[in-house]
Amino acid sequence: MSAVVVVGSANLDFTIQVDRPPQQGETIFGRDLLVSFGGKGANQAVAARRAGANVTFIGKVGQDRHGEEIRKNLETIGIDGAGLISDATCGTGVAFILVDPSGGNQIVVVSGCNYRLTPEELESRDQLLAGRILLLQLETPHDTVRWALQRAKEKGMRTILNPAPAAPLPREHFSLVDLLTPNETEASALTGVPVKDLDGAEKMGERLLEMGCGDVIITLGARGALWVGKDGARHFPAFSVRTIDSTAAGDAFNGALAAALAEGKALEKAIPFATAAGALATTRRGAQESLPDRTAIDALLSSGQ
Repeated sequence: MSAVVVVGSANLDFTIQVDRPPQQGETIFGRDLLVSFGGKGANQAVAARRAGANVTFIGKVGQDRHGEEIRKNLETIGIDGAGLISDATCGTGVAFILVDPSGGNQIVVVSGCNYRLTPEELESRDQLLAGRILLLQLETPHDTVRWALQRAKEKGMRTILNPAPAAPLPREHFSLVDLLTPNETEASALTGVPVKDLDGAEKMGERLLEMGCGDVIITLGARGALWVGKDGARHFPAFSVRTIDSTAAGDAFNGALAAALAEGKALEKAIPFATAAGALATTRRGAQESLPDRTAIDALLSSGQ
């Protein structure tokens, strides 16, 4: 039984370094191209594994070269790939990422098989949906996300939902979520209210609690993270690092958070651990290439920077 089970997407990413994003109708030249493994689900699974957790990943890829490469990569990293479904009727997901000199990014995702993952397919792999923590995102169908949340609760697992990419979410999902981890944009999409400062983020977190989830952690980029729970709110500052590419920072945060909680850390300890992982991910280019290992996370935590 794995400590962390991740249900979600797996892509091949094409990351292009640009001097600036193109305007509508404009053609620009990129400086570098990096082809790498990605998808929020697979990224978070890898992040949890590198942070020290025993991980099972459940997702869907095409019966194509990209899908086989993803399977081999997960197995090389040490992730149980028994839950990776191959489907000849759809292609493996891909993502196209533009990264500017400040580390900001713009992303276009072609979901492919990720949006063909069904509750029935999860049910056929029910024996794999067993562990301490279930971690999900929104790059698979909402019905599939709901089924996984419901089944995990029935099995006594702690559920984490990273509501990314930003999208409205059916109200009935919230009562199945023990820990919701949106960034500012995603929190606004869920509540319809923009986040402008920490006070606004706290109010938004309280609103999300009212919608039914257990605890909320709103990630705030360079401002760190805000935990909002039934006993109030607590801000955790960011670590000071030189940002190059923020592509997988949120995935690093969520995977490391799941790993920390799976090994028994309380939230007040797990959040700085996850924040350190997210910060380190911004110091390297790419998606999974940027995800830090346990030694690096512990070192940054110890430095207190």
